[in-house]
Amino acid sequence: MWREHRLSTAVHILLSVALIGCDPRGADRSASRDSSGSHPFRVALLTPGPISDQSWNGGAYQGLLRVRDSLGAAVSHIQTKTPAEFEEQFRQYGAQGYDLVIGHGFEFQDAAKRVGPDFPRTIYITTSGTTYGGNVAGIAFAFADASYLAGLVAGSMTKSDTIGVIGGTELPPVKESFDAFARGARKARPSVTILTSYIGNWDDVSAGKEQALAQIQRGADIIFQNADAAGLGVFQAARESKHALVIGSNADQNGVAPEVTIGSVVIDLPHAFLTVAREVKEGHFRPRVIELGTKEDVVTLVLNPAMKSRIPPATAHLVDSLSAEMHAGKFAAPTSPAG
Repeated sequence: MWREHRLSTAVHILLSVALIGCDPRGADRSASRDSSGSHPFRVALLTPGPISDQSWNGGAYQGLLRVRDSLGAAVSHIQTKTPAEFEEQFRQYGAQGYDLVIGHGFEFQDAAKRVGPDFPRTIYITTSGTTYGGNVAGIAFAFADASYLAGLVAGSMTKSDTIGVIGGTELPPVKESFDAFARGARKARPSVTILTSYIGNWDDVSAGKEQALAQIQRGADIIFQNADAAGLGVFQAARESKHALVIGSNADQNGVAPEVTIGSVVIDLPHAFLTVAREVKEGHFRPRVIELGTKEDVVTLVLNPAMKSRIPPATAHLVDSLSAEMHAGKFAAPTSPAG
């Protein structure tokens, strides 16, 4: 989530061209005007990493496609690497008259604040953002609740009494989710030791694998990863270890390595993006921090069916019960260290 990257912007511009028919500066050639001769509803997405990560960025791209298919929108996607590129592409899309531009990550907020006032007819959204005003808004995902449930599962399943968390970089939303996971794990098993590692980037698969192997060598038998493409290395390490298990994040990663994956803390980005885009298209969007979580069916713990029999029945029942309470708005993840 929310990252620095290595692949060149040019390569991913070309990928966007191939996938959704957009020119390199974001103009959609396949749907530049509707039948009346006016511009259609246009939506652009900036991701900080490759959409092949099967996680944060891939989910966002699926969200863009959902908006295209559900609202008949002309869409464009580009991968950006640096804050300067965030601002440049925000300006390009604003100058082209896009209705909605989504910067997918906490790190896009500063660029949105700088660019927004110059293009008042374009709505700028940042995910995991808390900045709003004028034509700029944020979507805050209540990731902590589902992470707490994942911690309950991990704490009840560990045999070594040691579990790990591995992130890309220590951004506030990532740390918050890891803290909630730790509280859940300690609620299930107060004696558990939790190892924490940050890779330093979000796309180095080898580095993700190395961090996971290091934690496994220190006794971790369950690892919760939130590292985008780099997180794929965690699954590789668990497979090689023959005994460690993984909890995925952001997208449903249960199929990445089903034999070692307990479940995934999933953000339904297509549902989130469509909810916001529909407001913009219908003309009743208002700038705010848009809170989306379990209650809104956007953030959920999705357990791997192949692993459910290994979860203690009492824990499975508790998770189901708390999930229902979260959905009803009657329970939230505790914030105290004791969990």
